[in-house]
Amino acid sequence: MTAHDAIDMSTSAPVGAGRRTDRAPIPDDKEMLRAAVELTRDIATARPEIYWPDMLASAAIGYGALAGAILLDNPWAAAASGVVAALALYRALLFIHELTHIHRDALPGFRFAWNLLVGIPVLIPSFMYEGVHTLHHARTRYGTIEDPEYLPLALMKPWSLPWFILVSLLLPPALLLRSAVLVPLGAVIPPLRRLVWERFSSLSINPAFRRRPPEGDFARMVFWQELGAALWALTLLASTIWLGWRPLAIALVVVAGTAVLNQIRTLVAHLWENEGETMTVTAQYLDSVNVPPPALLTPFWAPVGLRYHATHHLLPSVPYHALGEAHRRLAAHLGAQSTFERASYPGLFPLVARLARSTMRGG
Repeated sequence: MTAHDAIDMSTSAPVGAGRRTDRAPIPDDKEMLRAAVELTRDIATARPEIYWPDMLASAAIGYGALAGAILLDNPWAAAASGVVAALALYRALLFIHELTHIHRDALPGFRFAWNLLVGIPVLIPSFMYEGVHTLHHARTRYGTIEDPEYLPLALMKPWSLPWFILVSLLLPPALLLRSAVLVPLGAVIPPLRRLVWERFSSLSINPAFRRRPPEGDFARMVFWQELGAALWALTLLASTIWLGWRPLAIALVVVAGTAVLNQIRTLVAHLWENEGETMTVTAQYLDSVNVPPPALLTPFWAPVGLRYHATHHLLPSVPYHALGEAHRRLAAHLGAQSTFERASYPGLFPLVARLARSTMRGG
């Protein structure tokens, strides 16, 4: 959810990339691309017996733990419950990434159920990612000014990285403001409606991105999701009259925790070293990151298959539960010295350190 990630957190993203002109274009590794297709044909189908229990259990654990964080008197127990809530809801929220890639008929009812149970309650309905994330995977858009999910972070100033993380704390109040105030006002003020849609309706980090108006069936889906999110946001604000601000404040803190987790994951999802040029598929793969086993903490900060983010860029239609097997097959077939292995890294902290060193050199 890349997110992250906020009401277009790109509006606060750092800008001012430096120049890096010492890189020759990377040609496509045709053997790797061919193997990626041929070795994964039999595992490219989304399995409902995995998707449904995973999403439902994550949501149930998240909301149960959130209730504990609100209701428990012991502050340590409440804090621990809040951490569990943030981790579980983070996993549940990241199914929004799967919704952008699976075929619309692959999992009947899954999109509706996810929006009803997760997207609308957290004020991140699926339209905020659908139709946006696919642009990030477009062959001629990745890493360019037209990519909503790309910034050359490795070429920016060193202070850009902590700012990139801290700005995600604005996600919960931003989402609440968007759905409870801006969307209802936009219903009667067309210029505001256009502004909200263009700038504050996508999970993007590129401040130059402007979203095009929705059309057809997608526009109808947006209408109902916006209506549901607006009614829920107004209900949350109204609840403070009877319950006070404490329950809502705790919920906002938990959502902020999921936002920070997603922003950290986004920070190391790519190397962020492209300066805006069109890249080959292999170059896009090498600018992306895999953190395969034995890294133990990766399932917590990169769940739902996102530890195999580079492999996902090779095979965007392969469902999350098959990415591990796809990665193992390709690694075994192509070998330890292959282009494929060059996108694998040992863990979160080495990636953050690499990115920080790059900003110190290039920024």
